[in-house]
Amino acid sequence: MNSPIELEQRYCAQNYLPLPVVLTRGEGVFVWDDEGNKYLDMMSAYSAVSHGHANPRLVKVAQEQLARLNIVSRAYHTDNLGPFLQRACELTGMDMALPMNTGAEGVETALKAARKWAYEVKGVAPDAAEIIACTGNFHGRTIAIIAMSDEEQYRRGFGPFPPGFILAEYGNLQSLEEKITPNTAAFLVEPVQGEAGIVVPPAGYLKACEQLCRKHNVLLIADEIQTGLGRTGKLLACEHEGVKPDGLILGKALGGGILPVSLFLARREVMRVFTPGDHGSTFGGNPLAAAVGLEALNILVEDDLSACSASMGDYMLTKLRKLDSPMIKEIRGLGLFIGVEIDPALSTAREVCERLMQRGILSKETHDTVVRLAPPLTISRSEIDWALDQIDAVLAEMDRLRLAS
Repeated sequence: MNSPIELEQRYCAQNYLPLPVVLTRGEGVFVWDDEGNKYLDMMSAYSAVSHGHANPRLVKVAQEQLARLNIVSRAYHTDNLGPFLQRACELTGMDMALPMNTGAEGVETALKAARKWAYEVKGVAPDAAEIIACTGNFHGRTIAIIAMSDEEQYRRGFGPFPPGFILAEYGNLQSLEEKITPNTAAFLVEPVQGEAGIVVPPAGYLKACEQLCRKHNVLLIADEIQTGLGRTGKLLACEHEGVKPDGLILGKALGGGILPVSLFLARREVMRVFTPGDHGSTFGGNPLAAAVGLEALNILVEDDLSACSASMGDYMLTKLRKLDSPMIKEIRGLGLFIGVEIDPALSTAREVCERLMQRGILSKETHDTVVRLAPPLTISRSEIDWALDQIDAVLAEMDRLRLAS
């Protein structure tokens, strides 16, 4: 009989390179494989499982909603979409929200909103609107979104790309200012770049960007799909500098690790450009998603997961920076959103992740150079201590093997 890995390799498009482990169960910060081995999850499905695997409150809400009403489309009103959107808007300080499913759909929604706002409110000539993104960005993988990317692999073989996207250097305010023109509709930015390798911009950068956007009547849209909902130690990463964007994209943890839920939230002036038929999604805002999303937000607040992320993140970063290994080139992060950059002259992040897996820790490399550490926000200090012991042991083992070869 073929193994699950063999079946995936035969029937699934090879658009991922998973670690060789077959997971079958999860609870809290742990997952188990098909042989019964237990692992500490230091990935959280790219921040989607911030509440922990099989969070009892989320499972209960999902089960109850599954037994009541799941999908009817937005052709009708439902009883829990309004309360979900109200909670999301009140927590984030936004006026209105548009529900979607995946993060990429949320980004596409933001792009459409920004363009239509530019034409109807700012007065940009038809089909001339420009949106500025950043070098090193990752906002998703649709054709329009990779038109903003400067990662060659993401673009190779998928052109031609739609026009109207401009790149400014991430962390460089002058570069942004030089790219703004009267046709600029929006500046789309990740407060911390995740896929680029947990890249934290210089202090004050985001606040200065906000001020620059206000000066030029440009929408500031924050992609907080990964950084939002407590991941960096605040509800939103923008809050670290007191920034209030004009538009905000949430996803991943909004679905509580159970199903895809995303939102584009914005000021009323921006969101009111949408009229019936302009945009939509059969599954966006479905009753199950709304119920789970609302409970995910309630747990985040009631369990103060942002504060947990802040304290545990500071603790983890402090201990990581004490590790003495020539393989570590840099350690950077904010809250429980941490990247350990491996010196490519000495090894690869992939090898580090493979060896960590053998010791019961699951992570994933980014661009072959960075080991991502982003566990559920429910992780404890003792669990962090154990993980750091394994990381230290793996790096020491790899260094010994390198010197012996």
